[in-house]
Amino acid sequence: MSFRTRLIALHYSAATSRKKIRTLLAPLGALIFFTVIILMVLLFLRIDGWLHLPAFPAGPWNLALSVPLLALGLILVVWSNAKFFMAKGTPVPLNPPPKVVTTGPYAYVRNPMLTGIFLLLFGFGLLAKSISVTFLFTPLFILLNVLELKAIEEPELEKRLGVEYIEYRERTPMFFPRLKRRRPA
Repeated sequence: MSFRTRLIALHYSAATSRKKIRTLLAPLGALIFFTVIILMVLLFLRIDGWLHLPAFPAGPWNLALSVPLLALGLILVVWSNAKFFMAKGTPVPLNPPPKVVTTGPYAYVRNPMLTGIFLLLFGFGLLAKSISVTFLFTPLFILLNVLELKAIEEPELEKRLGVEYIEYRERTPMFFPRLKRRRPA
């Protein structure tokens, strides 16, 4: 059994375990996820100093660019979380909702919570005037999330939720909504 197959099985096992276990694991998973993000942002802020990178963008442009991104990102994260909680789950893959969530921001993208986090990271990078957070860490973070979603989370969701998830995945983009709605064939 490959490492990837074992990770998918571990996700599936956690997502289908007893509710009490999932409820205990969810805060731990969230804590680890956000701790890693914070530590990486702090590291990349230090990289700016070590490499003597200039502040970018200069003020007040950093505020003008960052505030809308931070606001939109925060709205997406809160709205997405609320939809998951209403569906009796959490955003942590260890304690997901028991069915596919297709309302609210999930009607437009499959991962609006991550889209919100990406916007928050870009916004914070601009607010902090950090070239490395904005142009190195955030794109790297997006790439790693895409790889993890494609390799582990989506196969687990397909296994657990079946045809309903496959159809949802086929009609809904991953992170960024389509400008034009596709017409049914």
